[in-house]
Amino acid sequence: QVQLVESGGGLVQAGGSMTLSCAPSERTYSFHSMGWFRQAPGKERELIATISGSNDRTTYADSAKGRFAISRGNPKNTVYLQMNSLKPEDTAVYYCNGNLFGYNYWGQGTQVTVSS
Repeated sequence: QVQLVESGGGLVQAGGSMTLSCAPSERTYSFHSMGWFRQAPGKERELIATISGSNDRTTYADSAKGRFAISRGNPKNTVYLQMNSLKPEDTAVYYCNGNLFGYNYWGQGTQVTVSS
């Protein structure tokens, strides 16, 4: 089964930037949409950003607007999350998501830690 593989997490100081990447483990159809979620300890998983597979339309959570940018690469099943002006409250495990024919595919998550 296709899995999504994230990379790019790590430790960064507050105010810094980081880019996360995600790609499928094998070739597959183009996802209808892709997105990034995050989950902080003791909190629910939160949707951060999405991008449409048909027209690259993007949506963002309020917490990400103006600081984060989601984009697709080449091949189009590669998705990035550029994160700027990072805050300690952005610390979480970040998960990549892809939706295909109504089924959600997930990555294993990558830890992002923002130090104050």
